Amino acid sequence: MAEQVADIALIGLAVMGQNLILNMNDHGWVVCAYNRTTEKVDKFLASEAKDTKIVGAHSLQEMVAKLKKPRRIMILVKAGAAVDGFIDKLIPLLDKGDIIIDGGNSEYQDTQRRCQQLAEKGLLYVGSGVSGGEEGARFGPSLMPGGHKEAWPHIKDIFQSICAKSDSEPCCDWVGEDGAGHYVKMVHNGIEYGDMQLICEAYHLMKTGLGMDCDEMSEVFTKWNQGELDSFLIEITANILKFKDTDGTLCQQDCVICSRFYAVERGCS
Repeated sequence: MAEQVADIALIGLAVMGQNLILNMNDHGWVVCAYNRTTEKVDKFLASEAKDTKIVGAHSLQEMVAKLKKPRRIMILVKAGAAVDGFIDKLIPLLDKGDIIIDGGNSEYQDTQRRCQQLAEKGLLYVGSGVSGGEEGARFGPSLMPGGHKEAWPHIKDIFQSICAKSDSEPCCDWVGEDGAGHYVKMVHNGIEYGDMQLICEAYHLMKTGLGMDCDEMSEVFTKWNQGELDSFLIEITANILKFKDTDGTLCQQDCVICSRFYAVERGCS
C-alpha cells in the first residue's frame, strides 16, 4: 500500500491545475497530482514539478492511498459531466468525512445537487470559486469556498495560505452552504464582465467619438489607474493599448474586450 504522505490531491493538470499545485508546494503542502491522461503526470513531475515535494499517481486508487485522512481531493476539470464522472469514481474509494472540492466554474445548482448527493454518502463537498487566472493560481488566487461547512476547518489552512492577500488579509473565507461558493463566483464574474463592458464603451467613445489613437487612450487609462479607478483591468487595458507589434507599429486591433484573458504585455491572440 502507498504511504500516506500527501496533504491534498489535485485532479486535472491543465495550466490552472499545475499552477495551483506549484503554489501549494511553495507553501509547504505535499500535493498528489493526478490526470486522466497519466502521461501528463509523468511530464509534470519531470519538468515544472521537478525537485519539489509533489508526488504523482497513475490511478485514482493510488492517489487516494497516498492521502492523509481526512482525504482532501480537489477537482479542476471541465464543468459538467466530467466533474460528475470523477465524483462517481471517487465515492467508492473514500471514507466518511473525506472531502471533495470542485474548483472549476461549475453551475451553482450542480454544486447544490452534488452537496446533497455526497451528504447521503457521508462525504463532504466543497464548491469553490477560483479567480485570478493562470498567474493568480500560481501566486495567489481569490478563493470562494462554500458547501458542507464541516469541511472548512480541514481546508482552511491550505486555502488561506495559497490565496492572494489584501493588507495581509487572505482573499479567501467561507461564503456559505450548498452552492454558495460557485454562486459568489458567478456574481463575481458578472461584475467583472460589467467592468469590461464599461472599459470597452470608454474605448469606443475615445476612438470613434474623439478620434484618439492608441497611445493617447493608453495615457488616459494610465491616469485613471492612478485614481479611484485603480484596478487590474484598467492597468492591463493601458498596457495593451501602448503595446507595439514586432514591426514597431501600435497594435490597432479592437482587442480591449480580450484584455482579461491575455497576458499583460499583449492583448491580441
